[in-house]
Amino acid sequence: MSLNPPPEETPGLRRRFVVSSVIIAGVFFILALRLWFLQVLGVEHYRDLSERNRIRYVAIEAPRGAVFDRHGALLVDNRPAFTVSALRQEVGDRENLFATLSALLDVDEEKLAERWKEGQRLPRYRPLPLLEDVGREAMEKVQENSVDLPGILVEVKPFRDYPHGELAAHLTGYLGEVTEKELGKPSFEGYRSGEMVGKTALERMFEDRLRGTAGQKRIEVNVRGRELRQVTTRSPLPGQSLYLTIDTNLQKAAEEALGDQAGAAVALDVNNGEVLAFVSRPTFDPAWFARGITSDEWRELIDNPRRPMTNKALRGQYPPGSTFKMIVALAALEAGTATPSTTFTCNGSFQLNKSFEYRCWKKRGHGKVDLHKAIKESCDVWFYRVGLEAGIDRISDAATRMGLGQKTGFPFGAERSGLIPNRAWKKKRFGTSWYDGETVISAIGQGFVLTTPLQLATMTAALANGGTVWKPQIVQKIVDLEGATEWMLKPEKLNVTAWPKAAIAAVQNAMESVVNDVGGTAWRSRLEKVRFSGKTGTAQVIRRQDDDEEELEDDEIPYRYRDHALFVSYAPAKNPQIAIAVVVEHGSHGSSAAAPVAKAMYDAYFKDVSDNEEPVKVVFRD
Repeated sequence: MSLNPPPEETPGLRRRFVVSSVIIAGVFFILALRLWFLQVLGVEHYRDLSERNRIRYVAIEAPRGAVFDRHGALLVDNRPAFTVSALRQEVGDRENLFATLSALLDVDEEKLAERWKEGQRLPRYRPLPLLEDVGREAMEKVQENSVDLPGILVEVKPFRDYPHGELAAHLTGYLGEVTEKELGKPSFEGYRSGEMVGKTALERMFEDRLRGTAGQKRIEVNVRGRELRQVTTRSPLPGQSLYLTIDTNLQKAAEEALGDQAGAAVALDVNNGEVLAFVSRPTFDPAWFARGITSDEWRELIDNPRRPMTNKALRGQYPPGSTFKMIVALAALEAGTATPSTTFTCNGSFQLNKSFEYRCWKKRGHGKVDLHKAIKESCDVWFYRVGLEAGIDRISDAATRMGLGQKTGFPFGAERSGLIPNRAWKKKRFGTSWYDGETVISAIGQGFVLTTPLQLATMTAALANGGTVWKPQIVQKIVDLEGATEWMLKPEKLNVTAWPKAAIAAVQNAMESVVNDVGGTAWRSRLEKVRFSGKTGTAQVIRRQDDDEEELEDDEIPYRYRDHALFVSYAPAKNPQIAIAVVVEHGSHGSSAAAPVAKAMYDAYFKDVSDNEEPVKVVFRD
C-alpha cells in the first residue's frame, strides 16, 4: 500500500497533453493526406514515371535508298555491319576498359577516347558507337570476352556500301553525322543527334528521298538501363531508290583512263542532256565517311595538292583553249564577217597594230588556212584575225547561247558559272575599256574566258545536235519500296540556237577531220569501229616570259605551271549520240593527254559495235 498520493492534474499538464495530441493527430493527418495523394490523385503520374524508368523507346535506323545506274547496276547500297558500342552508365573504369578493348581489337586507345568525347551529346541511355563496321572476327572477340568488357555491346546496323569502291564518288557524295547547326534548321526537323545524313552531291540533294523512315523498338530495361527484353517493335522503312542516267561501264572506262591524273571527264547524251559519265579525279573513298573518317584520312585528303575533295567536273574553271574556236567560228559565220572559205596565211604569228605580236602554236606557221584547216590543225592565227573581225560582243553572245559562262542548273547547288567576258562586263568589273588584244586572246579561249568541263560537254552536245542546248540531268527516275515510279526525268531545253545550217555543217565537218584525217590534231586517237569528231585544246596556266621558256620540254616545267590539256568530241560523227569533254590538269597537250581518255570512253561505250559497223541510231524521247 503506497503512502504517496497520486499526482494532482494541474491545468498546465492538461494543456500540454492536448497540444501534443493535436500535433500527433496533425502529423498522422498529413501522412494520410500524402498517402492519399500518392495512391489516388498522383497514381497516373507516378505510374508514367515508373514506366519511363522501366520502358524505353529506341529508334531503329532506316536503310537509305539504293542508287542504281541507267541499266539497273547497283552503285550504292546498304549492308548489315557490326558496331561496338558502349552503355555509358555501365562503364566503371573507362581507362581500363579502353585498354582492354584496344589490346583485344588492335585499335588506338586515343581513337576510343575521341569517340567517347564526341558521343557525349547523345542521350545517356543510347549506346555510344565506339567502333563501326568492325567485321565478324572482331565481333566474336568482343562477345567471347564480354566478362572483361562491362558496358560494351555489339549492335547490327545498316551501313552504306559502295560495291565499286570510289567509283563516281563525286557524283553520289558521302554521308556524315548530322551537326548541331543542322539540327537547328527546319529542314532537319525530326533528326536525332548522331544520325547519318547526306553531306554532298546526290546523297545531300535527295536526302529527303533516300533517308527512309526510322523504326522504333520498345524495350524493358533493368535498373542499370540494360535491355531485358523487347516489348514491341516497329520496323523501319527504307528510303526510295534513285536510278541515275550514268552508264557504269562508261564511268569505269573514264576513271581508269584518267588514272592518277587530275582532271575531269563528262559524257552527255546529245539528244536529251542525260549525263552518261561524270568523273572528277583524283577522288576519295566514300566508305571512309560512312564509317567515320579519321583525322589522318581527312588530312590526307585536304593536304593533297590535286584537291580530291573538289568536284572538278562541276566546280573546276579552266580556260577552254582551242576547244573555244568552234564558238568563234559560229559567231563570225553568223555575223558574215567570215565564210568557210575565208583564207589567211599563217606564218607563225599575228601582228596587231604593229605593236603586239601573237604567236601561233606552230612556230613555222600553217601556210594558207581556211576555216576547215584552221579547226583541223588548230591554227591560232586564223582565229586571231576572224575573232578580231567578229568582235568580243558577238563571240560572247555566241558562247552564252551555247551554254558557256553560266550555270547549267545541275542539281548539286555547288556549280560554278565560269566566265564569258564582253565589253560591258569589263567596264563593270574593272571600270576600263575593252582592248583589241583581249579579243585576240579570247578568240583562242584564253584571257578572261573560263568554262567548266560540264559546260564544255553541254556546248559540244549542242554542236553535235545542230544547236539545241539541253540541261544536263543525272536522275532518270525515283522508285518507291513497291517499285512504283515516284518521279521520272523530263528532258529540258535550256536554249535552241538558230545557227545557219551551213555554219554548223562547216564546223562539224572540220571537227570530223580533227580526228579522222591525216594532219588532224587528234588523228592518233581515231577509232576504226566508230568515226567520231572532236577538237583538241591546250590552255596556258601561266604566260611564257621569253623564247627560252617556250623551248622548255614538258618535264622541265614544274607540274603546277604546265598547260592544261582539253578535248571535246562527239560520236558517231554522222549520227551523234554521245558528247564528251575531257580536261587533264597540267596535262600539257590535248592531243596526247585528253584525247586518249575520250578514245577509251568511246571504246567502252561502243564495245558491242564491230569494226566498220555504223552504230544503230538510238531514238530518244523529247
